Amino acid sequence: MFKKNDLFFVIGVIAFFAPFFLSEAVYSFYKDFNSAHGMITSFIKFAILATLGEVIGLRIRTGLYNRKGFGIVPRAIVWGFLGLTIKLSFVIFATGTPAFLQYLGIDMGIGTDTEIMKGAFGVEKLLGAFAISLFMNTIYAPIMMTLHKITDIHITENGGTISGLLTPIKFRKIFPELNWDVQWNFVFKKTIPFFWIPAHTITFLLPPDFQVLFAAILGIALGVILAIAAQMSEK
Repeated sequence: MFKKNDLFFVIGVIAFFAPFFLSEAVYSFYKDFNSAHGMITSFIKFAILATLGEVIGLRIRTGLYNRKGFGIVPRAIVWGFLGLTIKLSFVIFATGTPAFLQYLGIDMGIGTDTEIMKGAFGVEKLLGAFAISLFMNTIYAPIMMTLHKITDIHITENGGTISGLLTPIKFRKIFPELNWDVQWNFVFKKTIPFFWIPAHTITFLLPPDFQVLFAAILGIALGVILAIAAQMSEK
């Protein structure tokens, strides 16, 4: 049910992002800074957008955008660092996948993460982007998703505080206590093949400067997915 807080939330989101669309100076600054400092902007994008997705997920689950112990700031910090690994994976898989395919004797007509964007859209370009997404989401994504779930539990168990985030994570305790039925049967088996691989195929069809931004925007969808997974875990 739509509430007054929802209106304030929507207005706040629009006000935050509007300058990037309405101001040529702001947009040019973003493009130049992103081009020169890709890792820094990856941290910022995921810290903001993926956390925004989790906030929306909390709203779907509980009717609230924040609550005691949720820990918006610690979650933003974690997402920022996960954003660095996501950018790292983009570079590695966008460069390594074409090289591996060529090693197998499959020439997709692509060479590097920059060259894949050259030329008009076609079958080779689509298959190349799909291959990159497939390898990244089957090799890297499960590790990242599991690490995120562990940090999520760690934040909650420590009251959603920054000081709690900085305490040692009890991996040995948390890992076997994860709801692997949901993690495996929903997060891995359903969201990866039916959402993330197609979504990141689109990502790798975009110019390199926009790939991480689009991936971070997909973090909003991730927040909804996490909300569904959390509801399933509680049943």
